[in-house]
Parts: sequence; structure tokens; C-alpha cells
Amino acid sequence: MARLDGYETPTPHGSQISQTLQDIAAEIFRQDDWGQPAQYIPELASVDPKQFAISVCLNDGKVLSAGAADKPFSIQSVSKVFTLVAALGRVGDQLWSRVGREPSGATFDSVVLLEREQGQPRNPFINAGAIVTTDSLLCKREPRTALAEVLELAREMAGSDDIFINKKVARSETETGSRNVALAHYLKSHGNLLNSPERTLGVYFHQCAIEMTTEQLAKAGRILAGLSGAPRVISRHHARRVNALMMTCGHYDGSGDFAYRVGLPGKSGVGGGLLIIAPRVASIAVWSPGLNGYGNSHAGTRAAAMLSKATNWSVF
Repeated sequence: MARLDGYETPTPHGSQISQTLQDIAAEIFRQDDWGQPAQYIPELASVDPKQFAISVCLNDGKVLSAGAADKPFSIQSVSKVFTLVAALGRVGDQLWSRVGREPSGATFDSVVLLEREQGQPRNPFINAGAIVTTDSLLCKREPRTALAEVLELAREMAGSDDIFINKKVARSETETGSRNVALAHYLKSHGNLLNSPERTLGVYFHQCAIEMTTEQLAKAGRILAGLSGAPRVISRHHARRVNALMMTCGHYDGSGDFAYRVGLPGKSGVGGGLLIIAPRVASIAVWSPGLNGYGNSHAGTRAAAMLSKATNWSVF
């Protein structure tokens, strides 16, 4: 028996989970509704949407997968989890004087919301909040050093050195990231950006261009799930707070819908990746590059809901 938020929940055997993942993958490929890859980042726009992978890391460290689980993909905003973990380790709860902890109820790149709230982003998972979080890692350090910290943290959490930044994607984001440039300058105008917009965005665009496989990403979530053998890169206190923010804010203005359908903390990225946490039971990663109207993986969200239903993993 495992515990999810205080409730006793039977944990399926590995063979059952493995079969469930195969069944989910088969069902995803039977449907012909994949969504559309992110069109505003040229390097992502051309990706074939009809791709799928899912991996589950269990408490014993075993990873079970289905689909293209060994294919690297651009994690995009899933990287905000690693940046938040790094920032909490470096500046602790001081971060919350600059970034809120409330759902946005708006698109991830909303300028209107930032203007209305005098330059303080609602949470660290919308773009403005992630830019401030990245900025907190830069103080008195070179951008290369701050970026290396985020990349090395992802590698340590995943237990893999085979994780890199896709320079073509980073360049594509830099060349087309005008809305993020606007957000950074607006933050700067309110005194909520301590470095120049160019320095902070240089790190931000590159961290979003980190590539991982679902197997690596599932392993990286072990510490947040409280699984045995996970690297101790964050305190349990802060891990619980990250999970809470993933539940309430991890899917932008689609966070409520994801909580309703899946019932687990998760963080999405416009590269089609999802990192999902079943506390004290498993860490889950899903990838399918076609997006829904919220900017979250269309097939990936369906797969997460299927997995939650099949395993009865939910914090509710």
C-alpha cells in the first residue's frame, strides 16, 4: 500500500503498470487528435505532432515506459521546476517577496496581468514569474554560471549526464521572444528585475531549450515525489511547496482542468512535455508535442488522465 495525501492506495505491480502504459500508448495512437505544436517558436513548429512517450519511475527506482521514451525533446517550461528548485536552494523564501503563489487565470505570457499587479508576477510558472526566478539566480554571477547551475541540477536530479541544451531551439526562442522581452522590461520598470533584461533572458531562453527524454524527466521528479534513493537537492519543506504550486499553477489557465482530470501535481511545457508527481508513489513524465488550447500537451494530458484512472493515483 502507498499513501497519497494521507489515503491508503493500492500500488499496482510493475507488470500491471507496464501493461497499463502499453495500453495507454495504443489508445493514444488509435485516436487522430494530436493538437498542434507551438507555432511561435520556429524550431518547435516543424516537429511531427504524432509522437508519444510515457515513463513512470517507481519508489524502487525502476522506470517503466511506453512509446519513444528514449527520444530527447525540448522541455521548455518544465525547466521552470528546476529553476524554482535552484532558486529556493539559493535564496529560500526571500523569492516570495518578488513572485506570488497564486494561479494566474491568464495565458502564460500575459502582459496585462503583470501591468495590473504592478510588476509582481502571480507565480513562478508563468513566464514573467519564471523570468524573475531566473533573475534571482544571476545576482553577482555570470549568466553562464547561473545557466550551468540549472543544467547541472537537472542532470543530478535525473541521474544522467546526457542532458544538454539545444542551441538551435535557444536561438529560435531568442529571435522570436518579443513578448518575453516586453515582460522583462516591464519587470525592470517596476524594480523587479535586478539584472539587465538581456542578461536574464539569455539564461531564461537557454534553460527552456534543455532537452530530456521521458525516462530522464521521470527520474528527475523523484525528489519531488519523495521516492527512495532520490538525490537530496531540495529540502522536504520546499519540495512540498513546489508540488503545491505545480498543482495550482503548473498548467497556466488550464491548471484547474488538469487537477480535475488527473488529480496530481504537474508541470507542462510547450514542447509537449509533462512532469507529474504522485507523492510517495511515483514520478511520471509524458511527451507528445501537439498542444491543446491552453498550451499543454493534448495527447499527454489525455494519457495522464488515463493513467490516474487506471492506477487510482490521485491526491484527492
